[in-house]
Amino acid sequence: MMPKNDRTMVELLCPAREVETGIAAINHGADAVYIGAPKFGARADAGNDVRDIERLIAYAHRFRARVYVTLNTILYDNELDEARALAVRMHDAGADALIIQDMGLLEMDLPPIPLFASTQTHNFDIERIQFLEQVGLQRVILARELTLKQIAEIRARTSIELEFFVHGALCVSFSGQCYFSQAVKDRSANRGECAQMCRLPYSLIDAQGNVLASHRHLLSVKDLNLADHLSDLLNAGITSFKIEGRLKEISYVKNITAFYRSKLDAILEERPEFRRSSSGSTYFFFAPDPDKTFNRGYTDYFVKGRRQDIASLRTPKSLGKLLGTVTSVSTDTFEVKTGEVLNNGDGICFFDANDDLCGVNVNNVAGTQITPNDIAGIQSGTILYRNFDHDFVKLLKGESSSRKIAVDLTLSETADGFSLRVRDRDGMEVGVSIVHAKEPAKKPEAMRETILSQLSKAGDTIFVISDITVDLPSMYFIPVAVLNRLRRDCLALLEDERGARYTPQRRKIIPNDVPCPLPRLDYSFNVVNNLARRFYQRHGVESIEDGFELQNDHSGQVLMTMRHCLKFQAGLCRGERGGDEILYLSDGRTRFRLEVDCDRCVMKIIAP
Repeated sequence: MMPKNDRTMVELLCPAREVETGIAAINHGADAVYIGAPKFGARADAGNDVRDIERLIAYAHRFRARVYVTLNTILYDNELDEARALAVRMHDAGADALIIQDMGLLEMDLPPIPLFASTQTHNFDIERIQFLEQVGLQRVILARELTLKQIAEIRARTSIELEFFVHGALCVSFSGQCYFSQAVKDRSANRGECAQMCRLPYSLIDAQGNVLASHRHLLSVKDLNLADHLSDLLNAGITSFKIEGRLKEISYVKNITAFYRSKLDAILEERPEFRRSSSGSTYFFFAPDPDKTFNRGYTDYFVKGRRQDIASLRTPKSLGKLLGTVTSVSTDTFEVKTGEVLNNGDGICFFDANDDLCGVNVNNVAGTQITPNDIAGIQSGTILYRNFDHDFVKLLKGESSSRKIAVDLTLSETADGFSLRVRDRDGMEVGVSIVHAKEPAKKPEAMRETILSQLSKAGDTIFVISDITVDLPSMYFIPVAVLNRLRRDCLALLEDERGARYTPQRRKIIPNDVPCPLPRLDYSFNVVNNLARRFYQRHGVESIEDGFELQNDHSGQVLMTMRHCLKFQAGLCRGERGGDEILYLSDGRTRFRLEVDCDRCVMKIIAP
């Protein structure tokens, strides 16, 4: 086996809505978690008290897991002092990094905490990523729209850490480039207040007024699932695999974290050039299954190139797991052909005759006879999905995992008693001693078995005993109470020392004047404060347009830029019929013109 330090560290990064979810993520195998600061996180409803974040940090660091704090909204001038104060508090609390969007933070005198470029900074183009590396950021969270080939090219031309989303909800727009919510609802996505305009139904209309698609969720894409592409992403240069979901419930985080932990562990077992970036092994008391918690159906998006079927056109809601087809219906019961076992309390859903999504609860299961709380809309041939698995969710509410760090114990003799030393797999070693009389054991072999039995009981600690060495010149009688005390004190000391000796990585931004790739910046660079403006001016930018949120007239402006193309979806892509066809998106009140840049293979939604 190659030396530990020569192996590339691989990180499974999981979301934490609040501290208990963060602890659950760590217990289910996360190498790192990301959590919202009290303010200025890109999920306004997922802020956390500093003391809670400190508690999460203390728990994580015992496993050498890291905690990243999101401070990734754009900031107005009157918020800059508060944002800096929060950055200082997160540094002092021991956070391992800040995830940021606003470049004004780089003009502040921040403490030496690593800064990660949020996906909100639109990390798609190599030149942009190279610039972020040169100005001092430690990591970029890459745009979700990148292909494996593009990621590999970025890796070849940069040395900055690369993080990539592998699971969860997708923003159909390039992150940081969506102004739809701000324009229509006065709620800025870049300030954590997205109104999710992309999840609403729209109609697609051509220049002659013909309706090509009516009342469909044309912008609502399926959820991301790259579980089958983890090795490919490793080969392309990704070392941090991110799960989306800072608004998701704890059962979701447990399930998806466990699923990807299992997937990554299997890969790492076969790839000795990589190693897990935190300590311990995780044991699950359930079988992880992404289909059993919230999902809109799955897509691998663009990682393998453009695909047709990436949108969830019929509904933006969770369908869950496909059950099967209804075979017969009576007055208040139905039968379904399925390989799944249904239980009382399950939630099932289906599309009715009007193609509307309906949901019912299962009141009773008697063999193949299912009694729902409402039979309306269910008929022979109806396709059913289970979007709430009662037994699975109940299982996840309990103790569903155990994370343990393997340690070796050595029992030795001292001048006036005995000592016990413990060493973990990270090389940390501590010991405790006790003064005790040395009496020869009347039954040496039985005493040895007692020693091994008592020292092997790690109890509810974070440790599991791997090996025990009894290093005694002769076998002494040692009472069980003494052995237990030595073990408890030794393991407690090691747990304390693991937290106390953990040193978060620290990195100070040193201002420089590396040229920005562009001499002029439009509103898509999201400059809404004087420090961000000063940052770009220092890097040679000649002209800086105010951010979208500071402007009043949005006529003709680009509201959303995306790789999901409705022309491609409608069969109107260049090379097929009607490559220059003008299309509109309508919500029933307003028409938004669609502009397609076929050379860049992107689509834009234009404000009227």
